[in-house]
Amino acid sequence: MESSPLRLAGYQGSASILTAAMQVLGERLQRGGWDTPIDFEPDVTARGETAAALFDSVEQGRRQLGYMASGYLSARVPELGVLDLPFSVSDRAAALAALDGEAGALLRQAVRERTGFEVLAFWDNGFRHISNAVRPIRSPADCKGLVIRTLDSAQYRAALSALGFTAVTTDVKDLVRVVETGEVHAQENPLTNLLTFSLWKHHPYVSLSQHFFGVLLLVCPRAWHEGLGAAQQAQLQEAMAAATASQRASARAQDDVALTKLAGHGVQVLPPGQIDLPAMRQATAALAQQLLQGLPPGLVRAYLPAPA
Repeated sequence: MESSPLRLAGYQGSASILTAAMQVLGERLQRGGWDTPIDFEPDVTARGETAAALFDSVEQGRRQLGYMASGYLSARVPELGVLDLPFSVSDRAAALAALDGEAGALLRQAVRERTGFEVLAFWDNGFRHISNAVRPIRSPADCKGLVIRTLDSAQYRAALSALGFTAVTTDVKDLVRVVETGEVHAQENPLTNLLTFSLWKHHPYVSLSQHFFGVLLLVCPRAWHEGLGAAQQAQLQEAMAAATASQRASARAQDDVALTKLAGHGVQVLPPGQIDLPAMRQATAALAQQLLQGLPPGLVRAYLPAPA
């Protein structure tokens, strides 16, 4: 009788760099001699399943490998809030290096203690920017009166509200609908997602605010991970390292590609030099300080650069 398949899943379509990275992961496992069939479902939302349901299925062991934006888990693992401090990261390479070192080790342990997940790797979800259908956004004053869609993170909603938006949450499967219908005026995401979800068709204005640096968690069920034999652990480690290298390289390259494509679609993209970023930082400064006070100092030192 054939063994149960190793189930991998994501919540973005075939054009996504995350889908490509998961495919690399599955292919490397197969090449490494993984001893069960491998089943990869690139986009569970295509058949109506929510991203939240996907995360639950991984934690409960019905699937074995998936990815999730860190903000989805920060309510249960407060330490992950260090990744969601507004305007705190400007150097993605330094942030990822910290996550490959002490900061990542501390966050992995916090996730183990509070959930059924094991974090295998930290992926690059790019700097998050603001797109909208109404007007160019250059300052907090331009945010007022606009409803903005974000992911299910209290810290994301609080930061966007501090900028002047009315922040609301929808699942990924509803993102295109709420943008297309005008239920929201704005949304925030890495640039690649404006293309993956064709949001540019409805949002002619993009501001390169870099208000968050997005981090994705490559996760599996902790109990499943702990039950793997030494050979399987080694196979998983090799495949995960290859997929992570591929994903991060693609994330860096996709920013330039996305800017070129958005310009070709006629989207007005405001670079950082045309945005009052000091005013935006000031608008979120009190919130950032409040959030910092609730985080372990050692974790903050490990992840964030010391003030100049």
